[in-house]
Amino acid sequence: MHILHIIATIDPQAGGPSESVRVMLDYAPKGYTSEVVTQDDPAAPFIKTFPYPITALGPQKSTFGYSPKLLQWLCANRDRFDGVMLNGLWVYEGIATRRAFSGRKPYLVFSHGMLDPYFKKAFPLKHAKKWVYWLLAEYWNLRGAYRMLFTTDAEAKLAEQTFWLHKWNGVVIPFGANRPPKDGPALQSAYYGQFPEMRDRRFMLFLGRIHRKKGCDLLIQSFLKYAASDPELHLVMAGPDQQGWSAELQQQVAAANLTHRVHWPGMLNGDVKWGAFFAAEVFILPSHQENFGIAVAEAMSCGLPVLLSDKVNIAPDIAAAGAGMMELDTQQGCDNLVQRWIATTTPQRRGMSALAVNMFDEKYDMQKSSAAIFHLFDDFKPNGGAA
Repeated sequence: MHILHIIATIDPQAGGPSESVRVMLDYAPKGYTSEVVTQDDPAAPFIKTFPYPITALGPQKSTFGYSPKLLQWLCANRDRFDGVMLNGLWVYEGIATRRAFSGRKPYLVFSHGMLDPYFKKAFPLKHAKKWVYWLLAEYWNLRGAYRMLFTTDAEAKLAEQTFWLHKWNGVVIPFGANRPPKDGPALQSAYYGQFPEMRDRRFMLFLGRIHRKKGCDLLIQSFLKYAASDPELHLVMAGPDQQGWSAELQQQVAAANLTHRVHWPGMLNGDVKWGAFFAAEVFILPSHQENFGIAVAEAMSCGLPVLLSDKVNIAPDIAAAGAGMMELDTQQGCDNLVQRWIATTTPQRRGMSALAVNMFDEKYDMQKSSAAIFHLFDDFKPNGGAA
C-alpha cells in the first residue's frame, strides 16, 4: 500500500509531529511505501536532506497555511495513494484533506495532543476563536476521518473534554521511538567531541523545545533551589528556542551565580543527541501538556530514568513500572522531582535504568507501534460517496 503523510512542516525544530512522521517512516512495515507532502519552502535545507519522497508546496504565508496549491496537488495525486495520514489540527491541511479524500480514500487524523484541554485553560481567548473554526471545519474534518489516532487512553479521554460537540472514530495505539543507532560509548564520544566541557560531569538532561508549555521555568527554579544539595550536578537545557525565552531564563541562572552549572547547547541532532542521552544520569520533563513525548521514550531506550510531570500522558505507566518518577506539573511538583532524584541511591538509579530499558522494549519500540498504525488501513472497506 502507498500512504501519503500530510503535515504543515517537517522542520525538525517544529517538535513532536515532525519527528513522529520521520520515526513512522523509518519503521514502515513490509508492503507499505510512503511519501510526504508539506507546505515548507522547497529550498529549506531539511527538505533537501529528508530521506524519503517529499513534496514541499510552500513556503506558507500564515500559520493557518491556506494554499489553493495544496488542494490542487492532493486532488491531482490522490489516485496514487491507498490511504492518507493527516498530522495535526487547526491548519488548512485538514480542510484540504477532507475535500480531496473524504468518500474516496481513507484518511487517518493524528492529533498529536492538539485536543488536550490544557490549551483551553491556558489560552481561553484562542479557544473561543477555535470554537468558530470547530463548528465550520475541524469538527467535520474529524467526523469524516476513517480513524482518529491517539497514543494513550489518557489522551483519548482528555480530547473529549475540549469541545462538548464532537464525533470521531477513535483508536488508541501506543507510540514509540527509534532505538539508538550505535553503541553508547561511541555516541557519548560524539557528544563530548562537540561539548568537551561536559566530559566527566554529571547532569540532568532536558531535551525539547524551550517553550512555556514544557515547564522550563519550573525546572530552572527547582535546579537553582536545590543545586547546593548536590554540588557536582549540572543541568543541560537542550533544544530550540522558538519563543526567545531562554535569555530571560539565563538571567535567572546568572542572578543565582550558577551559570557554570546550567548549559544551553541549543538543538541536538543525530549522534550528538543520542550521546547526550547516554552521557546524562537522568532525563527530566516537567511539561504542562504532552500527549506522548518521543524524547521520553528515546531516553528510556538509552537506559535513562525519567522524571516527569503528571501531564505527560505516559507518566503514570512509567512511574507505576518503576522506570521513573511522576509529580504534579507545578513548582512544588518539579521541586519534588529534583529533590527525590538527588536523594536516590546508586543502586536505586541502576534499578530504574534497567526498568526503563525493559519498558521501552515492551511498550515503546517504534517498530511495533508503526506497524500497528499502518495496518489500520488494512481494515478499510470503501463505502462510496464524495465530500
